[in-house]
Amino acid sequence: MATSSAKPTPLLKDELDIVIPTIRNLDFLEMWRPFFEQYHLIIVQDGDPSRTIRVPDGFDYELFNRNDINKILGPKASCISFKDSACRCFGYLVSKKKYIFTIDDDCFVAKDPSGKDINALEQHIKNLLTPSTPHFFNTLYDPYREGADFVRGYPFSLREGVPTAVSHGLWLNIPDYDAPTQLVKPRERNTRYVDAVMTVPKGTLFPMCGMNLAFDRELIGPAMYFGLMGDGQPIGRYDDMWAGWCVKVICDHLGLGVKTGLPYIWHSKASNPFVNLKKEYNGIFWQERAIPFFQSLAIPKDCTTVQKCYRALADQVKTKLGEVDPYFIKLADAMVTWIEAWDEVNYPGGKPAKQSNGTSKSK
Repeated sequence: MATSSAKPTPLLKDELDIVIPTIRNLDFLEMWRPFFEQYHLIIVQDGDPSRTIRVPDGFDYELFNRNDINKILGPKASCISFKDSACRCFGYLVSKKKYIFTIDDDCFVAKDPSGKDINALEQHIKNLLTPSTPHFFNTLYDPYREGADFVRGYPFSLREGVPTAVSHGLWLNIPDYDAPTQLVKPRERNTRYVDAVMTVPKGTLFPMCGMNLAFDRELIGPAMYFGLMGDGQPIGRYDDMWAGWCVKVICDHLGLGVKTGLPYIWHSKASNPFVNLKKEYNGIFWQERAIPFFQSLAIPKDCTTVQKCYRALADQVKTKLGEVDPYFIKLADAMVTWIEAWDEVNYPGGKPAKQSNGTSKSK
């Protein structure tokens, strides 16, 4: 009997975009080809827009540079960071899909303990398509995984869980450390593979890393703003941290879940700790005020959408964190601009937008 050589249709093929920020040629995609080739890529080119970024043949993609960002957003382009990986959130804004997976261009396919290549995207999708349990911790971690369940004593009234808005993956090889830790542990590598996924409990913040991350754009997309970082700003490398704090308090308010753990990717190179320290310096001090702010934050009950929550959050950032440094006043204004841009791009006239102005190439 003849057998078909056709590739199986990947999960959520027409419902998910892969967003990649970059300043270089995307040769790393060759390693990801078996997992990414059938998905649509949104590439956000940072830095010099006149430079040509090479994308390997066979991928369906849109490429946006700074000129495209300025053309699409006009004056509101000021809310998109320049010369910082925070520019990736522009890809979230122009996507028309329900789900987003974002990855850095120095992240490669990792292997599990058996030596098998890890399909990180597939695991993220599994995380997003199963509920989260933020209201009561299950000691077998994710009870929705095959081979697991709710343990004795887990309330039956909470076993339905809540929708999962965010799937946060981890890294083998180079850990996601801050500059001071990099400096004291320059040769440390993560070789430990933990086969677990867990829900971050309600009321608990976490350090979100943007290099291996997926989320439900319809549930939490407007809050996935990576802030004002990089060129012209007094801080860098806190873009994903900022987004993570904002996202988590809004998820807690709206009854949504965040999962962390699997999947792993292979983080191939460590950035320069001295350069990182210069970027992080202010953030290291400011986070000691920002984190208690988020821990005590109360979003008004009448905020029932992500946009309303985010605007209320921006108001409090301006009034409370603005006392820490004027940067936070500027950041709060950018947060409002971001929400305005989100609504303009995605709901002109009250309807979802259907076209983009980036450079497109189909397979």
